[in-house]
Amino acid sequence: MSVFLGIDIGTSGTKTLAIDPSGKILAEATSDYPSYHPKPLWSEQNPDDWWNATVKTVRTVVRKIKARPADVKAIGLSGQMHGSVFLDKHDRVLRKALLWNDQRTAAECDEIERRAGGRRKLIKLVANPALTGFTAPKILWLRNHEPKHFAQLRKVLLPKDDVRRRMTGTYATDVSDASGMLLLDVAKRRWSKPLLSSLELDADLLPECFESEDVTGKLKREAARELGLSTECLVVGGAGDCAAGALGNGVVSRGTLSTSIGTSGIMFVHSDDMALDPQGRLHTFCHAVRGKWHMMGVSLSGGGCLQWFRNRLCQAEIAQAKKKGVDPYTTLTAEAEQVPSGSQGLIFLPYLSGERTPHADPDARACFVGLTLAHTRGHLVRAIMEGVAYAMRDSLTIIRDLGVPVRQIRASGGGSKSQLWRQIQADVFAQPVATLNAEEGPAYGVALLAAVGAGAFKDVAEACAATIRVVKETPNQKRASRYHDAAFPLYQNLYRSLKADFKTIAAIEHAHAAG
Repeated sequence: MSVFLGIDIGTSGTKTLAIDPSGKILAEATSDYPSYHPKPLWSEQNPDDWWNATVKTVRTVVRKIKARPADVKAIGLSGQMHGSVFLDKHDRVLRKALLWNDQRTAAECDEIERRAGGRRKLIKLVANPALTGFTAPKILWLRNHEPKHFAQLRKVLLPKDDVRRRMTGTYATDVSDASGMLLLDVAKRRWSKPLLSSLELDADLLPECFESEDVTGKLKREAARELGLSTECLVVGGAGDCAAGALGNGVVSRGTLSTSIGTSGIMFVHSDDMALDPQGRLHTFCHAVRGKWHMMGVSLSGGGCLQWFRNRLCQAEIAQAKKKGVDPYTTLTAEAEQVPSGSQGLIFLPYLSGERTPHADPDARACFVGLTLAHTRGHLVRAIMEGVAYAMRDSLTIIRDLGVPVRQIRASGGGSKSQLWRQIQADVFAQPVATLNAEEGPAYGVALLAAVGAGAFKDVAEACAATIRVVKETPNQKRASRYHDAAFPLYQNLYRSLKADFKTIAAIEHAHAAG
């Protein structure tokens, strides 16, 4: 028996799944871990937690399918993008990793643009502007604020690539994940020596770049023993979670767009040629398909908004649902289903972690606008779902304005499992939304990459064609005009109206944090 594993190092936890050579999912397992927020809008995790979760989930999956160690032929790795694992010369982790939704680096973003010769010059070098979530600003933050740690720094790795290091002993990444570090020449798919020079960063800090299906090593003996696998098991390049999720959705050809509501909200469209948004609102990254690219809009808080609402404001409901053996999200969604589209004038701005596309504003704040005595908890839940869809519509609008064709929208992530949220997306986007047979996201995408790397398929396109198909489509129910004519324009206006107030609020927060 040949088995291929896909491992996704996510923000809320790690997921491992196993597939056979036909792409059939054999088993899966997840393991959660905490995030740390020592100051407002700071977000960190312990890299040891990622490894422990990887070991736990791999062993669980292998046990479920009763596989022998030699049966697992290859592993594909995915993970949250942009995070920074800082290692010293002995491979010791210097501090907790700064995550993709950490917003502490606004000053470092300004420094990068200044050193690069301006925003336009930076976009020409690395296809993207400097954003607080990216990795390069995090490295400069370490240099500016923790010089003792920076003096010991010998390697900077992305989350999934630190797991790879522990597996294989190699320092490697793939071009899709590397694109989000703001240090890759995206057009040439290699590190940007001119930008590294301008930032006074040593290229040796960075791992070697590979295409996503390329083999980057085999399991070293100690890791194989911990994982319960063979030292002959291959580890391929893998992909950042957005590109991996797009592979899992079969978004490997022109005109296909993936919408993913996980912790964040992603709009991801395939591109055969490298294309740029001159204003830098959309990201242009290398795709996990060899020699291809993608454009992407990111809302920093997608499904995370509903998770926040549930965890912080619905503790009694969570306890009651647990007693009944019911998912609390099911209860909340049922209440939202009773509310008409538009939530009777209630608008939610989903900026719990600041915002990336299209505002690139770390000071943006989430808020409900339009609350009245008539509104219920169901209104709040539906407004959250609609607000996340509005944020993703911002990205879709830019994609359409740039002339990028969108013939089919494919939904994934936790949000795709909700019929209501799929319908809201179809209505807000004014286009049907398709659901696929494989709804396992990034882990499934990199499992396919593992299969390609081990020779089970000729290439990524063949793997997707053989395993992924549309199983249902949520039609647009002609509620789009209500969203298009009233709610969505109001949503956009609210950010513009509140932008200056957001900065004032952020200044108050920073002053309070400083004591």
